[in-house]
Amino acid sequence: MNIKALGIDIAKNVFELHGVDSKGNTVYKKRLTREKLPEVIANLPSCLIGIEACGGSHHWVRKFKELGHDVRLMNPQFVKPYVKSNKNDSRDAEAICEAVQRPSMRFVGVKAIEQQDVLGIHRVRERLVRERGSIANQIRGLLMEYGIVIAQGIAQVRKKLTPIIEDEKNELSPMGRELFRDLQTQLYAADNKVAEYDKKVEVLCRQDEICQRLIQLPGVGALTATALVATVGDAGIFENGREMAAFIGLVPKQYSSGGKQVLLGISKRGDKYLRYLLVHGARSALTRGKHLPLKKSAWLKALVERRGINRAIVALANKNARVDVGDNGTVRRLQSGSLAKGFVLKSASNLT
Repeated sequence: MNIKALGIDIAKNVFELHGVDSKGNTVYKKRLTREKLPEVIANLPSCLIGIEACGGSHHWVRKFKELGHDVRLMNPQFVKPYVKSNKNDSRDAEAICEAVQRPSMRFVGVKAIEQQDVLGIHRVRERLVRERGSIANQIRGLLMEYGIVIAQGIAQVRKKLTPIIEDEKNELSPMGRELFRDLQTQLYAADNKVAEYDKKVEVLCRQDEICQRLIQLPGVGALTATALVATVGDAGIFENGREMAAFIGLVPKQYSSGGKQVLLGISKRGDKYLRYLLVHGARSALTRGKHLPLKKSAWLKALVERRGINRAIVALANKNARVDVGDNGTVRRLQSGSLAKGFVLKSASNLT
């Protein structure tokens, strides 16, 4: 078979394949199970394979590259325009096959296993933080039913819960006190687990040279640095710093026509977790302006007076995403591949 390009619509158990030759004629169509897919791909001649970026896609890209194929990942939103008529798995595979051959198509960087290890740590930590917040909110809500009000914030719950449980003058019954002691134990356990993952992130940051350079930026700590490098991997996939900021979703929407440029609010597309870290890191840096370099502090002060504090925070986050810190501490605009060319994080299992 003379297969030039192959589109694979991946799922949990059923995979649809669509292949074309150099003239664009369909020469291969097949539906396979998960167990059969590696064997079939291994027996095909080397070709260009397109896959939509979704759950499990990075695993398949690594497997197929080991078999000698040129494999590309694409954002599903860029594949959708090529779907003909009604949607089904066969037409999805055909659309993927068509999209991967377009010269102007934008491709997604493939993550190494080490990167996925680090991002896994971030995902688990993020879930633990949400659960800890839920426990604190439940404690505050239940105490309100007894006429006891605690101010917002986990720190207030930690500070005031023990005196409330031990206060015999309030309306808490013995069963209620036992309930809140149990919730307090859960809250402390969640605190300890979050602290464990924070320590793992700190170790990862200390182990990597790129992360050590990134934490020199205002508002960028170990959490942001490791997430940024593990997500991006190789900044060579971006032509410039603006593309990097757009990937994170820190640039405005555009609705321009007739030669008139119209910029709207921040798009909030892209990686919401990275955007969350960069924006809140910038917010922290802006509220502690004394830690900022004099030149950047003056720029931010003028921006706050002209456009307001929220726009200044996003502007600082955008600037942090678009610059690179040199080995000697100098800051410059991000050039293609300058952030993490050939970067590989240390294995997440080696966190001692």
